[in-house]
Amino acid sequence: MSESEAHESRALRARRRKKEEIDRLGLEPYVLELELNGYTVVPPEVTGVTEVEVDELADLLLKKSEALVGCEFTIEDGAAAELDFGNYPGTLELISGAKPSQFQLMQLCTFDRAFRNLAVNPVSNVLMRHLIGWNEARFSSHNCFIKWQGDGYGELLGLHCDQGGVPMPLGSHSLTANCNWCLTEYTPDNEAFACVPGSHLRHSHPVLPAAVSEAIPVECPKGSLIAFHGQLWHGAYPRKSPGLRVTIANYYRHMSIAPQDDMPNHFPRELAEDCNDPKLFKRMAGFGNPYQSQVLPVPRVVR
Repeated sequence: MSESEAHESRALRARRRKKEEIDRLGLEPYVLELELNGYTVVPPEVTGVTEVEVDELADLLLKKSEALVGCEFTIEDGAAAELDFGNYPGTLELISGAKPSQFQLMQLCTFDRAFRNLAVNPVSNVLMRHLIGWNEARFSSHNCFIKWQGDGYGELLGLHCDQGGVPMPLGSHSLTANCNWCLTEYTPDNEAFACVPGSHLRHSHPVLPAAVSEAIPVECPKGSLIAFHGQLWHGAYPRKSPGLRVTIANYYRHMSIAPQDDMPNHFPRELAEDCNDPKLFKRMAGFGNPYQSQVLPVPRVVR
């Protein structure tokens, strides 16, 4: 078999395997929404993530927040003390000048097995591998957003596309993709996800402020998964009600794109073994890439 034939054979096996998994998990309607709209909302009864598991994840994140910030946090009431970032200008808040009303927790998979189990959820991984490539998709980072009542990202909603770091033209391929696990309910008053449906097909950055008028709120119950293409224009509406909006953002990349979190070199190997699917976790983390060490053979002198 020639090299080109072998490559074609691998590609055919990947397509066949992808179709089998999409059919097995009943994901065809969600795949269609990803293709047409650039995002899809998958309910908990499809992902298999139970309310008990969602509550456990949220509780772990609130305890971690208390340890880092110094006060108690609850979903219902938010922080037990007034919080202040000082002169920190935020990230996406810089676009509009809004005062930050959120913080992020990073490297979630080092916190607890529960986050590693979520990272290898079969439904989210099949959707991400469908977008990016069955054999090429990898983890980029595992983060959490803790958001409270405030101006959010301001009038511009923080609209952006995650693939924006790739040089233009962006092309049609999803080189990154995102899974937002909603640990709290998403409503217009509770800082719903904002996006411009179909914007991933424009292969460009959002044009602001015009894109704001095209954005819609994505409402969904607690425990839902919002999966979306790396070129989708998205952000969030401000939170108008008390309490917290808690989201886990499991971010994926094509293997040719550098990870946000350098998991291939720095993630503890023993933790990768401690999850529901160690084989998938290690693959998606990018362990064992041939150029990270001298794993390919060298010839020997003939004597």
